[in-house]
Amino acid sequence: MTRYLISKFFYMLLSLFILISATFFLMKAIPGNPFMSEKATSPEIQARLMEQYGLDKPVYVQYFKYLGDIASGDFGISMKKLNQSVTDIIGQTFTVSLKLGFVAIIVSIIVGILLGMLAALYHRRLIDNVAMVLAIMGIAVPSFVLASLIQFFFAQQLGWFNVMGFEGPMDYFLPVAALSASPIAFIARLTRSSMLEVLHADYIKTAKAKGLKSITIMFKHVIRNAILPVVTYVGPMTANIITGSVVIERIFGIGGIGKVFVDSITTRDYTMIMGVTIFYGILLMVARFITDIAYGFIDPRIKLTGGKEG
Repeated sequence: MTRYLISKFFYMLLSLFILISATFFLMKAIPGNPFMSEKATSPEIQARLMEQYGLDKPVYVQYFKYLGDIASGDFGISMKKLNQSVTDIIGQTFTVSLKLGFVAIIVSIIVGILLGMLAALYHRRLIDNVAMVLAIMGIAVPSFVLASLIQFFFAQQLGWFNVMGFEGPMDYFLPVAALSASPIAFIARLTRSSMLEVLHADYIKTAKAKGLKSITIMFKHVIRNAILPVVTYVGPMTANIITGSVVIERIFGIGGIGKVFVDSITTRDYTMIMGVTIFYGILLMVARFITDIAYGFIDPRIKLTGGKEG
């Protein structure tokens, strides 16, 4: 287990280094500079701003300085928000995004597993057909389209919820529904197919022949083994929810990190774009790392030694 964790951690650091490098050089490849859009900014003032932010130095000097700053947890100073560090802005806005994302992840897992279990237990019946139709719709409709539709219908037409904002518990409903629809669909399909396979396995038949109660078989054998594909999907699901919240936060006017990211692209705030991109990357890598570790605890048959499953 120790060797496996060290190996995974090393590859996570390598991936992070590649992400930082790619983000930095892609930003440098964009024509112009972040101060070109400023009104009535003379070339002399632009030159002074470039010097202030160190953009007048050679690219390789900027690159190594940026690596050093990232290693110390400093994402730099925003080029559009006066005297505000990117780290502070991320810290202030991520709390809102974390609340939204956490609720969406919990809802996705619980609702998805329940739908999948019902579909498997009532295979080829009405519940199964309805659940799979909902799953197909959840996969087919993009989150931003669904967000606009439910915003128009439930908020503007029916007036049940606020059109925009994120102030009370009821304001969670629409953005969480838009974010979790696709993950719920995937989890439901994974749970259904996995449970159908487990239910017809020989060891389940043996457990029934021994006279074990149905509830014992369900929780001790069926769910535990059928849940593994869902655990595999948790990492990518977290990525989908985190990156998808960028658009959802913009649609619902939520003042989270997603809104800040979109605004930074509009205003060409390079340090903010790079900081948020790297921050997102770290979150996704950590989520994947935790998912890989969870495998060994959920299924004791999986042995994590030397970075390989045996």
